[in-house]
Amino acid sequence: MNDVIVQIKNLSHRYSRDWAIKDLTFDITRSGILGLLGSNGAGKSTLMNIMCGVLYQTSGEVSINGISVRRDPLQAKRQIGFLPQQAPLHPELTVDEYLSFCAHIRKIDSGEISRAVDVAKAKCGVSHFGKRLIGNLSGGYRQRVGIAQAIIHKPNLVVLDEPTSGLDPNQVLSVRKLIGEIAEEQSVILSTHILTEVQAICDKIKMIELGRIVFTGTIEEFHAQTRCCGMLVALERPPAATEIAAIDGITRVEVIDEKNFRLSFEGGEEIAERVIETCVARGWRLREIGLERGSLDQIFAQLSGYKENQVER
Repeated sequence: MNDVIVQIKNLSHRYSRDWAIKDLTFDITRSGILGLLGSNGAGKSTLMNIMCGVLYQTSGEVSINGISVRRDPLQAKRQIGFLPQQAPLHPELTVDEYLSFCAHIRKIDSGEISRAVDVAKAKCGVSHFGKRLIGNLSGGYRQRVGIAQAIIHKPNLVVLDEPTSGLDPNQVLSVRKLIGEIAEEQSVILSTHILTEVQAICDKIKMIELGRIVFTGTIEEFHAQTRCCGMLVALERPPAATEIAAIDGITRVEVIDEKNFRLSFEGGEEIAERVIETCVARGWRLREIGLERGSLDQIFAQLSGYKENQVER
């Protein structure tokens, strides 16, 4: 039990007549970054809001480090740092003013607030923006300030809801790097509907669909359970598409441009080996090959369809 930071038992929540999450029971361990993956409306934000004490559940129990979030919310919340999907920023305040306010409401001793603010700013790469109004910061730096408020009290658990939403590619990479650094010292739960986000930085996955957990495991186990649906192939000396389509197991060839093709296939990943062997034998000069997996919706259907034993209730 010492390795468990979050315990969830028979957790359910209903909005009006619709259940957002239904009878969830699972534990979350301390190590690494856990990706909570699901499409919009799957129940991720509801689960995270309950976990962080923002929303009271219809039934069930959540505890953080053995402390009930519902029965002892103040003690439980001291264990948690939370960045909701809409960061709770005050654009009329400077970064220093805002983080000092956050430190105060997190019950940090007044004599320690200045140091706590400096440490959080340094960790999140915003030390040089202390006197800048939050409203004048770029989206990426606003998100960094939002993460700074979540870690300023050094919580055991940091919960991030869609932390890269709305950021440009460079900002996404920098925020991902920051999350990895935070995870070296604290447990992190990352909610997202973007599969590549989970693949890029998470160690473990919980996939939620219609309020139920349909998959739990490592990235490697996730890949092992999801079938490949196609492959991308780049050829220096490509033949006609009909010749590629004639390879046993290939069901469709899409011409992307004169040297790049998307191949659909039936069967296992051994078909990639068959494609490689054919390219070598016929002198097509294969430059690159990569397997593609289905869309997130297809993966949901696949996992919930033939992995019912993975569902956690």
